[in-house]
Amino acid sequence: MEALSKNDLADQSTLYVVCDGYKKNESEEVIKNIRSVREICKKKQWAKEVIISEKETNEGKASSIINGVTRILEKYGNIIVLEDDLITSPGFLTYMNDALDLYASDEKVMHISSYWFPIKKSIQLLPEIFFCRFATSHGWATWKRAWAKLETDAYHLKKEIGYLSDGIKKFNIENSYPYLNQLEYNVIGKINTWAIKWYASIFLNNGLCLHPNISLVNKGMNTADSPALSGIRVDKISLEENITAVRLLKQLHKSIHRNFIDE
Repeated sequence: MEALSKNDLADQSTLYVVCDGYKKNESEEVIKNIRSVREICKKKQWAKEVIISEKETNEGKASSIINGVTRILEKYGNIIVLEDDLITSPGFLTYMNDALDLYASDEKVMHISSYWFPIKKSIQLLPEIFFCRFATSHGWATWKRAWAKLETDAYHLKKEIGYLSDGIKKFNIENSYPYLNQLEYNVIGKINTWAIKWYASIFLNNGLCLHPNISLVNKGMNTADSPALSGIRVDKISLEENITAVRLLKQLHKSIHRNFIDE
């Protein structure tokens, strides 16, 4: 909240804060922590306008995000989404708003990412902004026209990806990470997540995700690497996936998940 309030456009932005409710039979310690978080949300005027929604019952992360994003998009037509453990750079909102404005009418562009993976060669090998098939969820934005293509049926998504020529291989970033397994885990009820369904929906619609070559956000629980302080200039670029970005992402995945499928 502190980092977001220091953004260049915070004083011109409306901030919606969605506080999920308590789970049944929640411990007193957790209830106390939840109440403390809600007090932090009310502590300061973090943006031009702050609208806080405090739910009585627990909706769960996936449903809360999907329903919250849908509701805001119905009202405004576009949205910038942050989870509560992210630290933004001062140029985060400027980058996001510029990208939302510039690519608003490009149907192929479905997602704006503010995060890129910690790949040291990225700044040297990638342009300042580029397109990639993969959608990161660490600070992102989209439009109503794109979100309308979200499919929440994990079984249907998994089946459709399997029908495509090399669909599984491409969805798994050239067989470097088992992203399809996350859909399977949703199917069997092992997990209930939203981001993999959004990525799969973009993938099946041949959508593109805009990324910066250096992250404008960091996870608050791991702040060893500060997010980029300078702004990212957003210009019109060719509507095609950056091959180098895919190669770098594949190499990163392979270095971490050596036991996954080898080509």
